[in-house]
Amino acid sequence: MKVLTALFGPTDAVDRARALREAGASGVFTFEGPHDVFAPLTLAAGVGGLDLLTNVAIAFPRNPIQLAHQAYDHQLLAQGRFTLGLGTQVRAQVEKRYGAAFDKPVARMSELVRALRAIFATWETGERLDFRGEFYRHTLMTPTFNPGPNPFGPPPIYVGALGPRLTRATAEVADGLLVMPFGSAKFLRESTMPAVRDGLAAAGRAESSFAVVPEIILSAGEDHDATRRLLAFYGSTPAYRPVLDIHGWGDLQPELNSMSKQGKWHEMAGLISDEVLHTIAACGTPKQIAAHIRARVDGVGDTVCLYQPGPIATQTLAQIVDELAR
Repeated sequence: MKVLTALFGPTDAVDRARALREAGASGVFTFEGPHDVFAPLTLAAGVGGLDLLTNVAIAFPRNPIQLAHQAYDHQLLAQGRFTLGLGTQVRAQVEKRYGAAFDKPVARMSELVRALRAIFATWETGERLDFRGEFYRHTLMTPTFNPGPNPFGPPPIYVGALGPRLTRATAEVADGLLVMPFGSAKFLRESTMPAVRDGLAAAGRAESSFAVVPEIILSAGEDHDATRRLLAFYGSTPAYRPVLDIHGWGDLQPELNSMSKQGKWHEMAGLISDEVLHTIAACGTPKQIAAHIRARVDGVGDTVCLYQPGPIATQTLAQIVDELAR
């Protein structure tokens, strides 16, 4: 099993990437948090021997041409080991923080992926760029701005999704699905995978041509307070209610949401029971964590992303990787 885990920022990206590689990690990923999503990967590419993944770059505030150049250059730097992972975020964040449009997110994301493929095709083959869609229009690519064929080929495009419509659309147009970390084995098998199969069937694609990469929240040791706070934050968001609903915990979402609006962040964590905690997060010893991961991804894929609420000791990570290798 290939294990990827997080880089948290640019200042220690090189040292952390080296340490993670020595611990047995197959790759590193970044997320759109307090730092730029690409900068740590630019630095980590120089370490060598690691897969690089944006998990995820928020798509709608960016233009497909910008994303194409960033993805192309990171594919060069990583010598073919880069994957462009894209996500929609939620309406409030895109409209109020980024000041970008969010209307028709499923259709917009599908078209963005197709626009990227058209741009890559122009660079690879020299064919005229002529992409005309509802949201994006790209009809000019002069030699000055054309990097030409990538010696490692165009990078794969993965999309992060949770709801059935975006999950289905992702399986139709993208190379892989990044499964959101707020999830469970039950939700993966009963909600996510049926939508994936529907999308693949609609596009006439084989399951073997499509990657499903679960991201799993990791909580090593005995102190899970930070993880409870993280789950409470996720659980307060209406978009994640389907995960709670499938386990019969749907009423927890509006209660957490109401408390979040009152600023009761510490109290919210108290609503995350042990059952919720251990269903959604992989907790405990390296052996227990590895067992949770195997049960979650068995039969789904051979790659997993480990989400750490905070950096864990590299020795602990090495033990988890060793357990997964057994």
